[in-house]
Order: sequence, then C-alpha cells, then structure tokens
Amino acid sequence: MASSSRKRPKTQNPRHYSSSSSVLSGSSIVEILRFVAVLSIAAFVAIFCNYVVTFFNQQPPPFCDSDLAFDESFSDSCEPCPSNGICKEGKFECADGYRKQGKLCVEDRDINRAAEKLSEFAEAHVCEGYSQYLCSGAGTIWVGKDDLSTFLDNHHMMEAHGLDESAYALSKFRAIETVDKLMEKRVNAGGFEEFKCPDLIVKRYKSLSCSVRNCISEHFVVLLPVCALLVGSIMVLSKALKRHRLSVRAEEIYNKVCDVLEEKAAISRRIDGDGEPWVVASWLRDYLLSPKERRDPLLWRRVEDLVQEDSRLDRYPKMVKGEARIVWEWQVEGTLSSSGKKKRQENELKSNRLKNQTPGEQSWEFKNSMLLNS
Repeated sequence: MASSSRKRPKTQNPRHYSSSSSVLSGSSIVEILRFVAVLSIAAFVAIFCNYVVTFFNQQPPPFCDSDLAFDESFSDSCEPCPSNGICKEGKFECADGYRKQGKLCVEDRDINRAAEKLSEFAEAHVCEGYSQYLCSGAGTIWVGKDDLSTFLDNHHMMEAHGLDESAYALSKFRAIETVDKLMEKRVNAGGFEEFKCPDLIVKRYKSLSCSVRNCISEHFVVLLPVCALLVGSIMVLSKALKRHRLSVRAEEIYNKVCDVLEEKAAISRRIDGDGEPWVVASWLRDYLLSPKERRDPLLWRRVEDLVQEDSRLDRYPKMVKGEARIVWEWQVEGTLSSSGKKKRQENELKSNRLKNQTPGEQSWEFKNSMLLNS
C-alpha cells in the first residue's frame, strides 16, 4: 500500500519540449543575422574610410622634366610637361608670357595686347621715317634696333597696361620680334642691327599729296602729252563756245536793230516825212548793249557785219549836230520782218497822235518805242 501510495513522477509533455526548442533555435538565427549585418556594415565603413583617406593622402604623380623626352613607359610614374611650361623636379612653371590655369599654361592677354600695341608703334616709327624720306628726302631710311627699343620705352606702355618690368620686357621683346619678321634687316659697320620698311608696307604710310607727286614723277612721260591734249581740248572747246555765244548774241542784237529801224521808218512815213527815218549807229550800240558788252568790240563788229550783209539796210555818213556820224536806215517799203508785222498794228494806232506832236515830243516817243522793243 505504501508503495502504491507513493506518487509516480510526472513525465513532461513531448509537445511542450519541441515548442521551446524551436523558439530557442529561431532566436539564435536572428542574433546570428544581426551579427553578420553589423559586421558587414563595419567592414564596409572601414574599407570606405580607408579608401577616402588613401585617396586624399595620395600624392599626384610628378611632372616629367621638360629637358627630357617623354617616354610612354614612364606615364605611370610622371605626367608629361604641359605645353609652354617649364618642368623640373616634378613641378612646373609657365614660361614668360603665360600663366597657370589648372595644369595648363595659357597666354597672358595683357602681355599680348601690350605686344601688339608696341609692334604697331614700332612699325609706324620705321615706315613713317622712310615714307618722309621718299617724299621730301628728310626722313630716315634705316632705324637701329637699340634706337627702336628706346622709342618704345618712351610710350610708357608699362604704366598704361599695368605691367611689371618683366612683363613689359617680354612685351617689348615680342614686339621687336614681330618687327624683325616684317622689316628688311642689315648689320651696319658698327655691328648693330638695323631695320628698313619694305616698299609694299611703306605705301600705306604715304600721305595723299606724296602719293600724287610720286605718281606724277613716275608717269611723267605719259601724263605730259595727256595733260597737253586735255588743256588744248579745253581751250578749243572754250573758244568754240565763246564764238557760238557771240554769234547768238550778235544775231539777237541784229534782229533788234532791224525792228528799231523798221519801226523808225514806219513812224517817219506816218508823219508825212517830217521825222527822220535813220538812226545813228552809235546810239543803237549804246542802247542795245550792256556796259559789259560794250567792252567787247567783237560783238558790235559782228552786228555791223550782219547789217552790212543785209540789203534791206543802208549805211551812210551824215552830219548830226555838227558831227560826222554813221547812220542806218531801213530801205524797204512795208514790213518784211516777222516782228515788224506785229508792230505795224501798234504803229497804226500811234500814227494819228504822232502827226500832232512837236519834234521834241516825237524824239521822246522814239525813245519810248525803243525801250518797248528791247
């Protein structure tokens, strides 16, 4: 009974044991994964930091010396020296006239501008002196190199462009180098180099008057006959034009003379022959010609020739107020001139009034009629 009364030990449930073991195994896997993740991140950070430190602490490859030829087999150990650079002991400096821009050497614009200006001044100085010599014989043909350098120093280009002495010296060197390529050169007896402006360039520096004189002197043989022919042609044309104008004006005056004489004859017949049918030639000349035309004897002489050739007009001497005068008279009965036909109608209206006038009034009427005809 006693043995039966003892309690038997309880046995564990197999299901409970399997569940606890599965929980334990799952938590261990998570921990392992966490550890692996942390370890991976730490390794990545360490590698990245090591790369960054190594990258920034890495020294760039030195430049290859410029006095040595670059060999591609050394491309990993040194970089080629940049153009216009001077490399020595792994470092580089830019040559005169160039400045650093990263790993390159670029031209200094201030020095280039100053060099261009100085070269222009130098060219003008050499060529203007030679052009003056060609025009007047007072200029300079050859200019010494040292004299040209002194001339450039007087332009104060260094202060104008804000250059230091080394930069200005380089600018002047380049300017003289440019002039040296353009100009003719020689070495004088003293061993100094001199410059002369070429003939093709000196033409641009000649004045207009100088160019004209040189052109005339070079083509004098051709220009002389051409100018003589031109002057002769102008004189011939001028004389021909003057004769034409004289002839036209003489015919105009001659027509007025005919009108006056014809009218005078018509008036004389209207007053029963009491009036004088003639007119003194000198009076007509002074009345019809202007003071300027009276100074030209050829004009009135031409009018006299036309009157003499006209058979309708008569010329004869007559005593007028005690002086011998040449008078002209219209000899044709009726009106033959075109202008006289128009005036005949006017004369018919005046005839009745003229018959009752005194000789003095008739003379006044004659002068008025001449003014109307002019």
